[in-house]
Amino acid sequence: MPLHISFMKAPEAVLKYLADNEERFIEELFSYARIPSISAQSVHTGDMRDCAKWLVARCKKAGLQAEIRKTSGHPVVLAWTPRQDPKKPTFLIYGHYDVQPPEPLDLWTSPPFEPRRIGRRVYARGISDNKGQHLAHINAIEAWLKTGNELPCNVNFLIEGEEEIGSKALYGFLPKHVRELACRALVVSDTEIPGLKHPALCYSLRGMAPMEIRLEGPARDLHSGLFGGAVDNPAMVLCQMLGALRDERGQVTIPGFYDDVAELSHYERQQMAKVPFHEEKFRRSVGVRTLFGETGYTPDEQRAARPTFEINGLTSGYQGEGGKTIIPSWASAKITLRLVPNQDPKKILALLRKHLKAVCPPTVRLQLTEGQGGEPYMLDPTGALAQAGRRAAKRGFGRECLLVRSGGSIPIIAAFKKYLKADSLMLGFALPDDNAHSPNEKFSLDAYRAGMKMSAHLWPELAAAA
Repeated sequence: MPLHISFMKAPEAVLKYLADNEERFIEELFSYARIPSISAQSVHTGDMRDCAKWLVARCKKAGLQAEIRKTSGHPVVLAWTPRQDPKKPTFLIYGHYDVQPPEPLDLWTSPPFEPRRIGRRVYARGISDNKGQHLAHINAIEAWLKTGNELPCNVNFLIEGEEEIGSKALYGFLPKHVRELACRALVVSDTEIPGLKHPALCYSLRGMAPMEIRLEGPARDLHSGLFGGAVDNPAMVLCQMLGALRDERGQVTIPGFYDDVAELSHYERQQMAKVPFHEEKFRRSVGVRTLFGETGYTPDEQRAARPTFEINGLTSGYQGEGGKTIIPSWASAKITLRLVPNQDPKKILALLRKHLKAVCPPTVRLQLTEGQGGEPYMLDPTGALAQAGRRAAKRGFGRECLLVRSGGSIPIIAAFKKYLKADSLMLGFALPDDNAHSPNEKFSLDAYRAGMKMSAHLWPELAAAA
């Protein structure tokens, strides 16, 4: 049953506290961003520990209880509001304190771990992905606690240190701490919005199924003049096999590939059409002569709500300067299939494996290596939790909150659903031009401010909807 509370938005004292302390919150964001918490590089192992310690100290300053927990890899930080009430619903905020490597350094206009402020923008590695986004939630909870206003729900934090390298340690941590992490739902701010005038709730993510395909031909590279025509060319065979996996309509030809695809509803297509999208501007931004995608769907639908087959890399034969007339002894391709709700990565890889074996000619030997995939995820966009999140975002940004789907993958979201039996509200506030994973990553201080206000309003909304 929903919790009956006397208000559906944050008290004015909470909002005033956020406004009065905004400059301090910015300085703390700068301090956080200065720590080079690069999980992918072992030389920064000490920085990862220092970053976790900084985060615990910041949570305690906000009035939270917090501690570092060891894992098989980099530590996680757990924090929670004091004096938790078992009669109230509990919500869990997820984020990550690790960041991408900053290379290539020569493309940065300022040092990546020395935040540079230009107006209402700040440039630093990890400031948008993901330090600024989850720090906004900590600030909002501080505003509730320090003004003496009782939160209508329990709020916990789980902030990990390996998101940028696949969350391996968290996958091991989750099943061992299910009771401790139990919650009604998760709040995840690690996604984009179309713009400051268009806050958005992301309710669906695509999954991913990776594979490496390798064809072995002759025992060694052969002279193409002496042997060409009598010995099959692995590079040619691979191109023929891959080329046949997508037709002229942009559809994947693997038998059974679309059997479990959850089709877009009329409501979803209506909501997606509200998202501002300029096709010509998009075309120019990616530098292609014309766009291509599955027939019958808009570019936004194609890249967020439809499954795809993508070649990520092709390798074979001579790659050096000049020419070398050979038949290469092998050829390989790295591929990923992006999947939509109801598609199972294991099933899709099994279908692909069966199909490739069926079409591979006897002139080459086929080797297939499956990678670590992730399941797609979908939250009911018409449900009470989704609508509560949208109302909070509208109050935070002062604009109607859109519904969006993401073509990307956050595999840990599906793991939360599996182990915690809880849905995730993806209420991010990064902007499309924040350059996440690229040189000159930035974060909008206007988005930071709006994100704090959204978080302040979120808890009464979610408590009422729980």
